[in-house]
Amino acid sequence: MLRRFSILLALALPLAAQPYDLLLQGGHLIDPRNQIDEPMDVAIAGGKIAAVEKSIASSQAKQVVDAGGMFVTPGLIDIHAHVFTGTGEKGSLAGDTSVYPDDHCIRAGVTTAVDAGGAGADNFEQFKDLIIDRARTRVLSFINIVNKGMRGGAIEQDIADMKVGPTIAMAKKHPDLIVGVKAAHFEGPEWVSVDNAVKAAEGFGGVVMVDFGDFRKERPFEQLVLERLRPGDMYTHAYLGRVPWFDANGKVNSFFYEARVRGVKFDVGHGGGSLWWSRVIPATRQGFWPDSISTDLHTQSMKEGMKDMVNVMSKFLNLGAPLRDVIRWSTDNPAQQIHRPDLGHLSVGAGADITVLSRQLGDFGFIDTRGARMDGTQKLQCELTIRDGKVLWDLNGIAAPDWQTYYKKM
Repeated sequence: MLRRFSILLALALPLAAQPYDLLLQGGHLIDPRNQIDEPMDVAIAGGKIAAVEKSIASSQAKQVVDAGGMFVTPGLIDIHAHVFTGTGEKGSLAGDTSVYPDDHCIRAGVTTAVDAGGAGADNFEQFKDLIIDRARTRVLSFINIVNKGMRGGAIEQDIADMKVGPTIAMAKKHPDLIVGVKAAHFEGPEWVSVDNAVKAAEGFGGVVMVDFGDFRKERPFEQLVLERLRPGDMYTHAYLGRVPWFDANGKVNSFFYEARVRGVKFDVGHGGGSLWWSRVIPATRQGFWPDSISTDLHTQSMKEGMKDMVNVMSKFLNLGAPLRDVIRWSTDNPAQQIHRPDLGHLSVGAGADITVLSRQLGDFGFIDTRGARMDGTQKLQCELTIRDGKVLWDLNGIAAPDWQTYYKKM
């Protein structure tokens, strides 16, 4: 009996000596929240970040990933995506052109996607049942101020359906999912969609995202960012062609700087029509960079110039932004903007949402939403996506065992 106990104890000791489920070893960690930009090992246990240290022994982990030569970052956060596949009309982003999140986000390193107004108070429960509760991607939402949601055409122009009360009630019912209110696509001369979105957001402590493509003399862009939006609210599609970026001398208009001082945020929202090289290049050359990078993911944008989150990030990298800033605009900043400080960082105890990126060097072309190319010399590629400590995407098998070793154990 004593001999049998000794054997069992010997077998148990190696397991007890492995406190970590997964260890990312040898990578360059970029964690803007914690001001880390250097080689560090990251260990995971129980779906949480368990240790971040200069060197962690391989013997401490059940599974080890060699991340040498790669960048380890918090899971990417895309705060403007369209992932609600509920009932919609032709041309509706909430219907026939939205994307099921797990089909696209995970392979691009996105662990959190925020649907930008696909659902309103009338159909948010459907969105939750069909998408949010089933996806492996974390899905959050800007609820549309139009209670029927983003269904296109006359539905989005119906002022009578921009009801504040039901929007607040639904947001309070799902405070862990609804981060703010979306005002989008309204074509009238009034400010009603924005004003009602602000009222609703004030009712539950959320933020406002505005998506307008037309700016009338009765509803100028300058007034939107200087008077209508509150500190912390955001304008998406920042580099859209119709946004009045420059004065007669080609300088960035002063009200952009004034709005930023007020605390208004400028989100990329690339999409299928909202990033023009003729806007983003001169604006960034003058030092006006975005607060957050997002895709405006839908079935058209993913096939055209936008492609995916890492492609949009690569564009800003080739425009001259330091990689640490590109990561910050894709992790910590968006997490703070949607009031989710639990996301976007790799502090010990945080959820283990991690993206591992490689940087490819060579000759690359990047396309804007008008079909124009900008040449670049570097490109980010998502190698590994981890959500809650589980590997969901592994492009080159860096987290997988060699086949010979694997089959010898069977």
